[in-house]
Amino acid sequence: MLKKAMIMAAGVGSRLGALSEILPKPLAPLANEPAMDIILKHLKSYGIKDLIANTYYKSEIIQEHYKKNNLGVNIQFIKEVELSGTAGGMKKCQFFFDKGDDFIVMSGDGLSDINIEEAYKSHKESKAIATLVLKNVEKSEVSMYGIVVPDKNGFVDSFQEKPKQEEAKSTLANTGIYIFNYRIFDFIPENTFYDFAKNVFPSLLSSGEKINTYTLDSYWSDIGSIHQYKLSNIDVLNHKIKTISPVVIHSKTGKYCVGHNFNIDETSSIIGECIIGNNCTIGKNVKIIDSILWNNIKIEDNTTIENCIILDNTQVKTSTKDEILTKEKEYTAV
Repeated sequence: MLKKAMIMAAGVGSRLGALSEILPKPLAPLANEPAMDIILKHLKSYGIKDLIANTYYKSEIIQEHYKKNNLGVNIQFIKEVELSGTAGGMKKCQFFFDKGDDFIVMSGDGLSDINIEEAYKSHKESKAIATLVLKNVEKSEVSMYGIVVPDKNGFVDSFQEKPKQEEAKSTLANTGIYIFNYRIFDFIPENTFYDFAKNVFPSLLSSGEKINTYTLDSYWSDIGSIHQYKLSNIDVLNHKIKTISPVVIHSKTGKYCVGHNFNIDETSSIIGECIIGNNCTIGKNVKIIDSILWNNIKIEDNTTIENCIILDNTQVKTSTKDEILTKEKEYTAV
């Protein structure tokens, strides 16, 4: 099996708006567990315990979080002074990997229960320098993704970057999960901004290298947008992904999971699908509807919170709907 992995954790996460102002995207909680924690546990379940991650945005927060991790993995970090692209960031981690070996690369904001053993078997049998993990998406969603067009043997024929629905030649999206042989570093220059999709993969094809594809038949989600972040939390709550199993409380009006040290007054109700974090206090006659509460939240009496994301250390005194709330200010349009 694979021995080592890289986590791409340098992104700014601008599409997450206020959420990424508080936390770097890899630490965004999903049912009260940081996304990257879930990824690391999944890798460990396949015996992959030695990892490296490149960081940039809020690098110190990520590194501090894993300084004394209890996940049973060994993780190193590099900090990029300037972003160098997906491939450029991996090039800076070359020292970590062993010549001749294969390794897996995963995105710090990609949630998946990929069968790594099966994906690696496909990679080895293909004898290709690289394997791209793909996911079949709805035709109406192709414009959101990098689309891969395989040939009849499962090798990459061509790429389409966020094509229009009517122009898409495939519905197979690039998940950002890759298995590479060490030789991949020969195709990435040092100290250069370099991207997998725009630079490395076209270079491989023009050089006559084969790029294998492996299509997921299991869960995958990119939490890069507010919509996807909310959807991913709901998916976790509904146990659609096998790598995390939160304790879910069912009531007459909905279902929810909670963190540690919470207090919900008996006169209040949780409606729909909700996440409630650590150290949250919900007052009297409160209604929480289809919302996500992070940690250290206080909801005052007689308020209704609907379709909101409430970030750490926020006190909510008035009813609100369709907003992201922080202790400093409110952001509309969830």
